[in-house]
Amino acid sequence: MVAAALEPDRARLLDRLEGERFDCAIVGGGITGAGIAREATLRGLRVALLEADDFAAGTSSRSSKLIHGGLRYLAMGDVATVRATALERKAVHRLAPHLAEPCWMLVPARSRAGVLKLRAALTAYEKLGAVEAADRHTTWDSDDLARQEPVLDRERYRYACVYREYLTDDARLVLANLRAAAADGAVVASRVPVGAIPREGGAASGVEAACAETGRRVRVQARCVINAAGPWVDAVRALEDRDAVPLLQLSKGVHVSLGRERLPLRSIVILETGDRRSIFAIPRGDVVYVGTTDTAYAKGYDLWPAVEREDVEYLLAPINAAFAVDPFAPEDVVAAWAGLRPLIAQPGKAPSEISRRDEVKVGAGGVVSIAGGKLTGYRPMARATLERAAADHGLALGPLPAEEPPLPGGDFDGDLEALAAAVERESGVGEACAARLVRLYGSEAPAVAAHGSETVPGDASVCLGEVDWAVANEAARRLEDLVYRRLRTALYHPDAREGALEPLAARMAKPLGWDAERTASEVAAVRRRLEADLGFQREADA
Repeated sequence: MVAAALEPDRARLLDRLEGERFDCAIVGGGITGAGIAREATLRGLRVALLEADDFAAGTSSRSSKLIHGGLRYLAMGDVATVRATALERKAVHRLAPHLAEPCWMLVPARSRAGVLKLRAALTAYEKLGAVEAADRHTTWDSDDLARQEPVLDRERYRYACVYREYLTDDARLVLANLRAAAADGAVVASRVPVGAIPREGGAASGVEAACAETGRRVRVQARCVINAAGPWVDAVRALEDRDAVPLLQLSKGVHVSLGRERLPLRSIVILETGDRRSIFAIPRGDVVYVGTTDTAYAKGYDLWPAVEREDVEYLLAPINAAFAVDPFAPEDVVAAWAGLRPLIAQPGKAPSEISRRDEVKVGAGGVVSIAGGKLTGYRPMARATLERAAADHGLALGPLPAEEPPLPGGDFDGDLEALAAAVERESGVGEACAARLVRLYGSEAPAVAAHGSETVPGDASVCLGEVDWAVANEAARRLEDLVYRRLRTALYHPDAREGALEPLAARMAKPLGWDAERTASEVAAVRRRLEADLGFQREADA
C-alpha cells in the first residue's frame, strides 16, 4: 500500500491553503502537529498544517529516537506519565512496526543488590505497560555479558538487567503521520511561516503566512487555530496575545555519534553520568550515538543550538568509564546534533527534574496551545488537544475507527528480516540496502527501490531511488532535508556522507529544476552545516 504524497507542487499547495475553509489550522510540523493532523482527519475534520521550516526540522528530528515509557520517571514519582507512555509503545508498534522496532535495553549493575533493585523497578514498569511474557526483562551474569556485550567492562559491571523498548526514526515518524493525514484530505505545507493570527469578533479566525520560497502571502481561514509549535509555542502565543505569560522552559539535549567499529554494541545500553543522570548508548547504522544532555537554555528559539565541547566531554565520560575500549576524545566524534525540549516551566527545578507532562492552554483569542510532552505520547497528546479544541469551538468530531489503520509502510506483520529478504529478492538491491530500506519505509520499500536501485558512491546501503521518493512523496525541498531528515545519512553514515552529497544533489536537481549554481549552493550549505555540527572539535585549537 502506498499512501498519499505530500503535495510537491508549490503553487497548487498555496492555492489550496487560500481557497479552502478549514476546521483546524495547525501551526507546527513536528510530531505533535503531525499527530494532531492525523487524529483530526481520522475524526472527519478539514485540516491545514503549516510549518515554518522543513517538517521535523526542530525537536522532532533531534531526539534519542526511542519509543519508551521513561523508566527513570518512576523514580521521580511520575507514574501517570510512565503508564501512559509505556502503554503507547505497543500502539505505535502496531501502527508502524518499522518505526517502532523492538530492541533490548541493557542496564548494567555492579552487584546482586543492584540487580534486585533494578528488577523491582522493571517489574513495576512492565505491569504499568502491560508487557507480555515474552518481552519481560531478564538478568545477565558476567558470562552472559561476555557473550552478548563483550566490550562492557565486566570488572566494573558484573551483572545487567535487559528489557524491551522500541527504536524509532523520529523524523520519519513525523512524515508518516503527515502523509496519513494528507491521504485523508489534510493540506500540509512546509516552509510557510505564520506571521499573524487575525481575529474576527475577538476570536482567532485563521492564520496569515508567507511562503519562504516564493514570497507569496496567504490567508488561511479556519474555525480553530491549534498551536503545536514545540519550542516556539510561546512565540506563536504572542501572535495571539503579546501579553501572554510564557509557558515554557527550554532545555538543550545533545547527542554525539561514535564509530561502531570502535564500540561494537548490540543492545541499547543505559549508563549513569557523574551527576547521576541516565544516558543512552544506541547502535544504529555505522555508529553508536550517545545522549542526551539536559541543560537549561535561555538563548532563544534556535533551530540549530550549538554543540559545546563541555557537552561532548560530559557524554564521553561515562562511555570511557563503562567500556573496555580505547578511550574516546571529542575529536573521535563523527556526528553530533542538539535540539531544544519545550518543557512546562517549573520554577526552581533543573531541566532533568521537570516532568515531561503535557499541558493544553486556550488563549485570549481561542487559540489552543499544546506544550510539553514526550515523543512516545504524541497520540494521547493529539487526542487531548483535539478534544479541547472541539469543546471550545464546536467542532463535530466523528467516531474513531474501530481499529486505527496503520501508518504508511506499516501494513505488514512486523517481521523486518522477512520483509528485507523479500525486498532484496524482488527489487534487486543488496542485503545492506534492503535492511535499511525496510527500517525507513516498511512495506513501501519496494516502491522506493523502483525509483532506482543503484546505490550512492561509497555507501551500498543508500539507493538513489530514495531521492526521487523523498521529493515526490515527502516534500523534500532542499539537500539538507534529504541528508538530515529523509535519508539520515548525516547522522548514521558519516564515512560515506561527503562523497554522497554531490550525487544526491544532482539527483535532486532534476525533479526540482535546480540549475548548476543552485545545485552547488545546496551542497555547500550542507557542508557548512556538517562542519558546524562538529565545531566543538575546533574549540580546543581556538
